[in-house]
Amino acid sequence: MSGVIDTSGGCAEWTFPAEANAVRTARHAVRDTLRSWELDPAVSDVAVLLVSELVTNSLRYASGPIGVRMGRHDPGALLVEVSDPLPEEPVERDAGPDDEGGRGLQLVACSARRWGTKRGRTGKTVWFELALPG
Repeated sequence: MSGVIDTSGGCAEWTFPAEANAVRTARHAVRDTLRSWELDPAVSDVAVLLVSELVTNSLRYASGPIGVRMGRHDPGALLVEVSDPLPEEPVERDAGPDDEGGRGLQLVACSARRWGTKRGRTGKTVWFELALPG
């Protein structure tokens, strides 16, 4: 992992190689940063879960580095972005009760205040926003 963290400015950013341990490493980085920002533990837990789902999707469908960025640009919200080099936008699926996958974007859609995707020069970013208590 390579990362640039500016916790005083309410911004953090990392790049993870597309390797099996990227999900675990991203979870720890996000959890530790949100703890240092002293955010509500319930919000932190949801953010960690959603980052885990989106990084897993990136590992499954894309090759190349995975970027994670978080910021508290709006005092009432946490914005989280997960980027990868695959240009195709993800598709929300209806997972059946016995399906092994297909629930990641459903979790994002149900848990986030807002979410979406945007294309970049070399890939895409899936973002979500969580409301902060206060």
